[in-house]
Amino acid sequence: MDERQHGATIPATMQAIDPEAHGGPEVLRLVERPVPQPQSGEVLIRVAAAGVNRPDVLQRKGGYPPPPGAPSIMGLEVSGTVVSVGEGVEDTMIGQPVCALIAGGGYAEYAVAPAGQCLPVPHGLEMVEAAAIPETLFTVWTNLFERAFATEGDSVLVHGGTSGIGTMTIALGQLFGMTIIVTAGSDAKCARALELGAAHAINYKTQDFVERVKAITDGKGVTAVIDMVGGDYVPRNLQCLADDGRHVSIAVQGGPTATIPIFEIMRRRLTLTGSTLRPRDTAFKTLVADEIARTVWPHVEAGRLRPVIDKVFPLADAAAAHARMEEGDHVGKIVLTV
Repeated sequence: MDERQHGATIPATMQAIDPEAHGGPEVLRLVERPVPQPQSGEVLIRVAAAGVNRPDVLQRKGGYPPPPGAPSIMGLEVSGTVVSVGEGVEDTMIGQPVCALIAGGGYAEYAVAPAGQCLPVPHGLEMVEAAAIPETLFTVWTNLFERAFATEGDSVLVHGGTSGIGTMTIALGQLFGMTIIVTAGSDAKCARALELGAAHAINYKTQDFVERVKAITDGKGVTAVIDMVGGDYVPRNLQCLADDGRHVSIAVQGGPTATIPIFEIMRRRLTLTGSTLRPRDTAFKTLVADEIARTVWPHVEAGRLRPVIDKVFPLADAAAAHARMEEGDHVGKIVLTV
C-alpha cells in the first residue's frame, strides 16, 4: 500500500460512533476505533462535519446494513481536509478542503473516501454546509435529472418538502427553472417550504394532495413525482402525473408494496422507476460527481446553492441528532461537528 501524507502526524486511533448493537438513539456513543487507511484510489479525510441522513436511522435500528466492504461506523457524507492519499491519487489533494459521499464511516474523526467522490469546498462555504450537501445532492441529481429526465419548465411533486431531500429538490428546481410542488405535515412546514422557493406547498394532513395537484396544474398533472413514501401513496402519485409522466421511488417510509392500475400506466404512458444510491459502485458515483462538478458546483461556488441547515450537534451528541430526526420536526439537514 502506497500511502502518502504531508505535515501533521495521523494518530493510530480516533473517536467514532460505531454501535455494537441495534436499538434506539442511546446506542450511539463515542468509542475508540483504528484510523482507517486509504486504499488505492482513496483519500483519508480529517472530518470537520458529517451529515445525518434517514438511512443512518434505519441502519441504527437494524433495517439497513452497510453494503459489503463498507465500514460499520455510520455516516454517508462528510466534509473536512484531506490528510493522506492512497496509491493512484495525486499528492496535490493533500491539504485540500473537500466534501464527499461515502458508503459509511462518516461519524468519526477520520474517514476514507474514493477520490472520485470528493468535491472541493469553495471559499465562503462553511464546513457544516459542505457536509450537508453530498448525500441529498447526489440522490436528487440521479433521480430528478437522470431517472425522471426533469428539465426547465417541468413541474415536479416531491413529498417531505422540508426534509433534506425536499429542500435540495426545491433549491435545484429554482436553479434549473422547474416548478416544485411539495407536501409537508404542518402549515408551518408548508410556509417554510414556500419561503425556500417551492411554488406550492400542500399540507397532506388537512388537504388531499391529489385534488390540490390537479387544481394547481389545471387538471394536467405534473411531469414527475419524487416519492419517499411508497405504500398507498404510489397509486395516488400516479393520479398526480401528466401523460408520459415519471414516478421515481427513492424510499419506502410508508411501506414497500403498492397496488397499481396497470391499464392506467399503459393508457397514459407512465414510467415507474426508482433507485438506491448507497450500494452503487464507485465508478457510477464518480460519474455522478463529475456531472455535479460540471453542472451544479458552479452554483455552489457562486453562493447560489446552499443547503438548509436545521440543527448542528457535536459528534458526542449523535444520539440527540438521531432523536431530532425521528421527531420529524426538522427543516433541512441535521449535521454533526467533529
